[in-house]
Amino acid sequence: MADTATTASAAASAANTSTDAPPFQLGKPRFQQTSFYGRFRHFLDIIDPRTLFVTERRLREAVQLLEDYKHGTLRPGVTNEQLWSAQKIKQAILHPDTNEKIFMPFRMSGYIPFGTPIVVGLLLPNQTLASTVFWQWLNQSHNACVNYANRNATKPSPASKFIQGYLGAVISAVSIAVGLNVLVQKANKFTPATRLLVQRFVPFPAVGPARDGADASGPPHAHPGAPPDRHVHAGEIETSQLEPEIARATSSRTVVYNKGL
Repeated sequence: MADTATTASAAASAANTSTDAPPFQLGKPRFQQTSFYGRFRHFLDIIDPRTLFVTERRLREAVQLLEDYKHGTLRPGVTNEQLWSAQKIKQAILHPDTNEKIFMPFRMSGYIPFGTPIVVGLLLPNQTLASTVFWQWLNQSHNACVNYANRNATKPSPASKFIQGYLGAVISAVSIAVGLNVLVQKANKFTPATRLLVQRFVPFPAVGPARDGADASGPPHAHPGAPPDRHVHAGEIETSQLEPEIARATSSRTVVYNKGL
């Protein structure tokens, strides 16, 4: 343990101090998580779509740079900014448990560019039964794949659990969306303009309950005592900073929580 601390300390001192970047901490968020602005900037880093265009060579360089830092063998001239950038690239592309590349559409950084067309499809006016079923199925399939690709792989779950959650989410979303559309169509008291407006909001109640089923295979929720860098999207907070009723539920000094999207 002493050797590890010594090498990490030497690596930290080898990194040049940057006026814009805070001192690098391996596996820790770059921005302070005790303020809204810090958490907001952290989320912007997580969903930054620019990491989708990182080349294989740049990824290898980032991973090697972090390995050099970990073992105290950084070359002279490496800055904190370079280290933070390398960690951002690695966390955006590689699964923290399996160390395998996450398929691009299912990365956190791909959630907006790949999810936005689906949201647009859900909100299209004058949808037919077939188009309603298709967009609800596509949305739940994308959500389930994102959750599975970013799951906590240290505790393997049976495939049946994932399939059960996925089917439950799809059936729930499709049933609610189709049912509400039928009710709106049969509502004779609605004017055509009102009917069109109400139909625009149908996807929202359909998507909400279905996400509970899709999340069955997703990342874990808060649990005391877990290591803070176990999962890309986990955060750590002291229990003294939590609401009193939550703090009383645990005797741990800190808790780790899933930050979601």
